[in-house]
Amino acid sequence: MGDVLDEDLYRRTKQLLEPGDIELNGAIVHTDLGSDDDIEMHQATVDVGELIAESAGHDPKDTYVYSGTDDTDFSSNQHQGLTLDGEEFVWECQQLLREGTFDIVFYYEASADHEAVLDGVRDLGFEVTGVEGS
Repeated sequence: MGDVLDEDLYRRTKQLLEPGDIELNGAIVHTDLGSDDDIEMHQATVDVGELIAESAGHDPKDTYVYSGTDDTDFSSNQHQGLTLDGEEFVWECQQLLREGTFDIVFYYEASADHEAVLDGVRDLGFEVTGVEGS
């Protein structure tokens, strides 16, 4: 945990990865995007979601982002990546405004190539903290 940028957010993310129906890993994507950067935030979410889909063995063209705008089970900054065929879970994220900029916390199946996800996020130009489930 030596290279963690936000220990509280890391700890809270780790708690959400506790054993459930599926094993999960996570990535905290640290951005310099503020609340006025809606388009850039959307694009960052899509780009990282496509990295996760690819690392999990899915063709990103066969997935879509479900934002749940009209779904009472979702908050306004919560999104899921689902497969077109069967609407299977690929990833979920929450966009959190912290100290004036957004961190995007992604959760995805542990079977995805975790290191490839982290490397891909860095290649997109973002700092990232990986969080491994149990």
